[in-house]
Amino acid sequence: MSTAAPALPTSSAAPGRRRRPGRTLRHAGTLAWRAILKIRRDPQQLIDVTLSPILFVTMFVLLFGGAISGGATGGGDRQDYLLFVLPGIMAQAIVLASMGTGVNLATDITRGIFDRFRSLPIARSAPLTGLILGDVVRQLVALAVVILYGVILGFRFQTGVLAVLAGCGLIMLFSFALGWIWAYLGLLVRSPQGVQGTVFLVAFPLTFASNIFVPAGTLPGWLQAWVEVNPVSQLADTARGLMIGGPVAGPLWPTLAWIAGMVLLFGPLAVTKYRLST
Repeated sequence: MSTAAPALPTSSAAPGRRRRPGRTLRHAGTLAWRAILKIRRDPQQLIDVTLSPILFVTMFVLLFGGAISGGATGGGDRQDYLLFVLPGIMAQAIVLASMGTGVNLATDITRGIFDRFRSLPIARSAPLTGLILGDVVRQLVALAVVILYGVILGFRFQTGVLAVLAGCGLIMLFSFALGWIWAYLGLLVRSPQGVQGTVFLVAFPLTFASNIFVPAGTLPGWLQAWVEVNPVSQLADTARGLMIGGPVAGPLWPTLAWIAGMVLLFGPLAVTKYRLST
């Protein structure tokens, strides 16, 4: 991959190969492994996904939890609030960790790495899919930190192992779908600093204007309308149902619909933008 670049056939020279799913998956896996190797060689990339969840759990459970718990749980205490808020903070941690996809993409573009990928006979979507799959490692670290710190503070799952695994799997699936939005923004903005500012503008309304920290019923009426359709609210409600008990089917279907919509809309948009602009 690092030598004789002019002699390699371009992907546009072999259009039939682009439609082979097995070949596309193999190329995406190779580039995902590249992203994982980058994390192994630069473990500082894990600092934000490690510290941010600890800070949010500490701030909202230990600092604000006693004051919020009355409104959030109908007169409960800090431990009741911990049960309520931790599945939501898992969703929030994954959303924030997934933002690195757009920043890493913009960084690779500024260094010319994606121009090199485009000169190789690989599937068009492989560089983007590989980048998103590689970032799953960072997101798994963030999820593990939230669960471990929550357990230390007294959080206990109230359902079975399969339900908990299903909840974690759904959160990771949501993160994969969200990664296509960040990838599209990374291709649009290109500057790593610009991408970071842009994704924050999108991610903060998704996470803070949601039911992660307080139930939607405690919010002003005009805000409830957004919170109830917010995909992160649907994800948090589904995770709560699967991890501590409660309704699952109601919020699950909207969550799956959001995941499918994000992949089907932003996946082709990102691949098309990558093909036309790099």
